[in-house]
Amino acid sequence: MTCALTLTHCGDLRSLEGLSAFGSLEELILDNNLLGNDLVLPGLPRLHTLTLNKNQITDLESLLDHLAKVTPALEYLSLLGNVACPNELISLEKDEEDYKRYRCFVLHKLPNLKFLDARKVTRKEREEALVRGSFMKVVKPKASSDHVEAPPEHPYTPLPSASRDLTNHRGVLGKCRYVYYGKNSEGNRFIRDDQL
Repeated sequence: MTCALTLTHCGDLRSLEGLSAFGSLEELILDNNLLGNDLVLPGLPRLHTLTLNKNQITDLESLLDHLAKVTPALEYLSLLGNVACPNELISLEKDEEDYKRYRCFVLHKLPNLKFLDARKVTRKEREEALVRGSFMKVVKPKASSDHVEAPPEHPYTPLPSASRDLTNHRGVLGKCRYVYYGKNSEGNRFIRDDQL
């Protein structure tokens, strides 16, 4: 018999106090809460499924180190919707390569995973994680507090100065010097003059 606990949409769930009473827990679903980097799970030696989708986890490495200690049987992990999981649908500055590096790093830290973020772990990913996983940690440089650049007052725009003001909705009108006759268009390539 599987022992499962679902704490989804609990609203402001920030702590997992009392979870130590469930030592034989095998599945734990904690989606859509406010769990952050201070997440502490008790030792759950039988836990094989953990979903933490749509929480506030930003520090991936500390989470994975913690999970490696307290959940040795973990096979399914999902972190979608957290800053720690780079996803181009959530953040425009992330791309598919960021997600591949993330998967490689997670598999390096948790080599027993069979599924990560609802996608099966392939043999190729597992092999790459063994070789390169430790190098796939994405580290962003910390901003120096000594020198902070102020954003430019007027960012560059090729538009005339009259059209830059967002409160001034007048259009910009100009004349075009080019006239298109259609002689070289793709549509006219196979039509002879006598067919017109």
